[in-house]
Amino acid sequence: GLIHRGRYHFETGKAERMEIVAGTCRSRLDGSHEFRQYDAGGTFEVPAKSGFDIEVPDGHCEYICSFLD
Repeated sequence: GLIHRGRYHFETGKAERMEIVAGTCRSRLDGSHEFRQYDAGGTFEVPAKSGFDIEVPDGHCEYICSFLD
């Protein structure tokens, strides 16, 4: 997938892994107060039945989202 510059909120029913393949983003899981930065090669996991904020400061960020069993 591709996320353009900006801040977005996504919700998920199933647990998922976000793998950043190009660009840079910052993400904050629901219930957390801090954003963490992820560059190409970084990953983060989102628990089932939750959500996260993602912010792309410049350009765009490319990712692969995999649902976890």
